[in-house]
Amino acid sequence: MIDFRNGCLIKLKKNDGFPHIEDIRPLLVAGEELIYEYQAIRDYVVFTTKRVIAVNVQGVTGKKKDFSTLPYSRIQAYSVETSGVLDLDAELELYFSSLGQVTFEFSFASDVMEIQRAIAEHIF
Repeated sequence: MIDFRNGCLIKLKKNDGFPHIEDIRPLLVAGEELIYEYQAIRDYVVFTTKRVIAVNVQGVTGKKKDFSTLPYSRIQAYSVETSGVLDLDAELELYFSSLGQVTFEFSFASDVMEIQRAIAEHIF
């Protein structure tokens, strides 16, 4: 499992489409749909209608992957920090029961309010 307690993921940038769909498809349950995909250097995060799937790409070839599922049903609270004039990064902090805080940091080009809206629609 990804160690969410030691800092956040590297700045995430939105992917066009879903380039990792073949990796994620076997994890999806009936009725679950992909909403957004964000990429770090090798790792990536997928937001679906039911959860966040954080993928840690491991090894030299990148064939080994760790998939961590963060279900929206376990979110107790969340916080959004938008980018500003000097601080161009945006952050999404999710607070999960029994796991604690998970922070995702997004590049300035990401619409973090769009992400929080999608999460809000699926947790309430």
